[in-house]
Amino acid sequence: MNRTANAIVVGGGVIGLSAAWRLARTGRSVALVDPAPASGASHAAAGMLAPLSEVTYTEEPLLRLGLASLERWPRFAAELTADSGLDLDYRAEGTLDVAFGADDLAALDELAAFMDKLGLPVERLTGRECRRLEPMLAPSVRGGLLAGADAWVDPRRVTAALLAALRRLGVPVVRERATELVRDGDTVLGVRLAPPGAPATHPGRVLAGDVILAAGTWSAELANVPVRPIKGQIMRLRSPSPLLGRCVRGVVHGSPVYLVPRGDGELVVGATQEELGFDTRVTAGGLYELLRDARELVPGVTELELAEVVAGLRPGTPDNLPLVGPSRAPGLSLATGHHRGGVLLAPLTAALLQGEEGALAALCSPQRFS
Repeated sequence: MNRTANAIVVGGGVIGLSAAWRLARTGRSVALVDPAPASGASHAAAGMLAPLSEVTYTEEPLLRLGLASLERWPRFAAELTADSGLDLDYRAEGTLDVAFGADDLAALDELAAFMDKLGLPVERLTGRECRRLEPMLAPSVRGGLLAGADAWVDPRRVTAALLAALRRLGVPVVRERATELVRDGDTVLGVRLAPPGAPATHPGRVLAGDVILAAGTWSAELANVPVRPIKGQIMRLRSPSPLLGRCVRGVVHGSPVYLVPRGDGELVVGATQEELGFDTRVTAGGLYELLRDARELVPGVTELELAEVVAGLRPGTPDNLPLVGPSRAPGLSLATGHHRGGVLLAPLTAALLQGEEGALAALCSPQRFS
């Protein structure tokens, strides 16, 4: 078996593309394998880089990873823009988390106290101050939290830029399906490939090299990893100019909803979280809930053009932390299980795969489940 590349990255979402780009920049020989790059969860994602506004009481390790990756994003974006020649629509005006009723306000106060205890830079706002920042908010908004350090980006532009950067670096993108890991005992030697649509019995050719498995929810089909699909439905609305100046979040009818503005007038509304296996159907009920809840936050959304609806599958793990780093099998590293944080954690994941950020590596080591 001929050695094809030093590293074979299986998976063409934002995680796999970022890993391949960063490795190629160091001079390593890399190949990327995916039958349809940039078409999965990264295509559906809203692109919030929001570790502050998404903090919860039980996920401080995930917060540490998110803050470390958010710190890397400005340089990551600048270098990717330079390498690809494409704009990412990277913005850093923060996230506004709003509350309506007395119960929502009390919960927001508790969250603010928790974030203050952690030393996180957030600002408590009255309802009037929230509307001063975002005039299109509903009059019923009672108060909010501004996480000014949060940012966001357009994932579709990011993946397009990563593919362009890989082309400029001469990295081959193999548009075939990885059907199995090729092993010698416990050691992984490469991957077997089959053209898209080929039957499972197709013999396929073999690419040899160290493997980085970044196939999202499909990683479990190639290796014994505790990753499951979590469905998220999302809609994209459009107006001639942006309706909001920053990301807006809230809890409506017990469900979280967010609105992410783009510079071209697109407004991304998301997202449901459904444990339904590999179901990627867009349902009337899911879209109704999104639009209903978004209207509570920003009534003007009902006047916008409906541009697109899509469902993606996030790769979840038992502890909601990603699997990044060497597995117990020699020749196999993992970069999967990022759940809602794939876009946010892309820069940190690429760094961890190159042995950087050692203090954080143990938090997402794949070997913690072995």
